[in-house]
Amino acid sequence: RELRRDDGDLRHLHLTYAQVPGDQDQDFASLVQVEDITGRLRAEAQVLALNRTLEARVALRTRELTRANEELESFAYTISHDLRAPLRAIDGFSRMVAERHASAFDEVGQGYLARVRAATARMGELIDAILKMSRVSRTELRREPLDLSAMAADIVAELGQGEPDRRVEAAIEPGLHACGDSALVRNLLGNLIGNAWKFTRDSDPARISFRRVREGGEEWFEIADNGIGFDQAYANKLFRPFQRLHAADDFAGEGVGLASVKRIIERHGGTISGRGRPGEGACFRFPLPDEPG
Repeated sequence: RELRRDDGDLRHLHLTYAQVPGDQDQDFASLVQVEDITGRLRAEAQVLALNRTLEARVALRTRELTRANEELESFAYTISHDLRAPLRAIDGFSRMVAERHASAFDEVGQGYLARVRAATARMGELIDAILKMSRVSRTELRREPLDLSAMAADIVAELGQGEPDRRVEAAIEPGLHACGDSALVRNLLGNLIGNAWKFTRDSDPARISFRRVREGGEEWFEIADNGIGFDQAYANKLFRPFQRLHAADDFAGEGVGLASVKRIIERHGGTISGRGRPGEGACFRFPLPDEPG
């Protein structure tokens, strides 16, 4: 109930009615408890108003962050394309110098020229990596039912054809299905299984597994191996672009594979985590939706 006091202040009251039985052969008595809840209602109204303000701020910051990310991705895509022309010129002219005028340089000069060409090739690989990263975020997401077991088996078969002399035991759980963008999920599995294949190079036999795990009412897909592993203290670097935990001379790559994987998982509404120990292998877990969403 709302009651207005003599001084004009509007108060909110909560009335609780109950019948209280009297002694034997007596009627029931009526009891009404009156509680002034004005302060509580005003506090609740302030909390609701604050929540609405916070929600509006979060929505605004989200729009600003989304726009900034889109602009950054567009910038990276444009810059990567613009760098192609001068890079081709450097590569082309340095190759002509090496082919036509090598005799004009001594051994030290030829070494410098070789370094220029190697650095140019490395820059080209980094540009390709940047373009690859931008495509992951710019591609339209199309969800469809996927047979992850068959997809993983195809990837392992392709890797085996490239290195037929390697002994790799791949255990792929049958019947693994999910919903997602076919091209992006193929990219995801290709990066994770490809990394497992690469970093088990010195293991004999190499073991790679792909399965579904369930813990604490939650479930993930898991890709694990018995390869070189990594120090868990540096796990926060795994999914950053161009961050490497192993020397480039030891293992090839641009350092964008796991960063791409992270973006793909996030676009499907999930997160990815990695665990490892030096010399004992690595394990990566991630969710994918069962139904289109």
